[in-house]
Amino acid sequence: MSEKPTLKAIVLAAGKGTRLHSELHDLPKVMREANGKPLLYYVLSALGFIEKADITIVVGYKKEAVTAAFQGYNFAVQELQLGTGHAVMSAAEQLKGFDGSVLVCCGDMPLIKRETLEALVKTHFVENNACTILSGTSDEPLAYGRIVRDSNGGFLKMVEHKDCTPAEREIKELNSGVYVFEAPQLFKALGKLRCDNAQGEYYLTDVPGILKSEGMRVGVCCRHLSSELLGVNTPEQLELVERLLSQ
Repeated sequence: MSEKPTLKAIVLAAGKGTRLHSELHDLPKVMREANGKPLLYYVLSALGFIEKADITIVVGYKKEAVTAAFQGYNFAVQELQLGTGHAVMSAAEQLKGFDGSVLVCCGDMPLIKRETLEALVKTHFVENNACTILSGTSDEPLAYGRIVRDSNGGFLKMVEHKDCTPAEREIKELNSGVYVFEAPQLFKALGKLRCDNAQGEYYLTDVPGILKSEGMRVGVCCRHLSSELLGVNTPEQLELVERLLSQ
């Protein structure tokens, strides 16, 4: 009898990538190619330490293109794009009854390395956290959320770039959007998300705060990630990522 997996993954890959669209390209964002391979290919390669059967890819726009290209994985469908929290909720059925840890990452971050993801998982297990956030510093000027720490250096809160005070803008520690959660706590917290924000969306970034407010351990794995933090939203970013990959 094979051992039950203690770690699974959810990859968010439902986006259309509106700013990447053109006459020539009408693909889901994660299927846009860099150096001849879809962006999602690189993310799944970095997740190579997790069995395919334990990885759920959340698809949406033109989902058939993704499911045809990446066979052997589980798929969950996010019919409406209502934010990252909603995308993870879409995978609830695939993880029903699973009480281990779940790594959540984005399918449009092709530069993230396997060793970075493994370090995040290790931190999560060693510290026995309910949630561990991958944070990083970068030489790139990125409009990412900031990790605010308390006087003891522990996680206090996460603030979106647009909501930062001038002092918070000075914080160099950025949220990567990659996390490891304990699955039961994650799905319970997702049920408490609210969409009373300007976008009317459910944000996964609110989950660590919910868990912390309930007295659960939220840890941070901070590394100098530099270009690993880059996601692809524009043709310019795709060009940059392609250049970095070929190096």
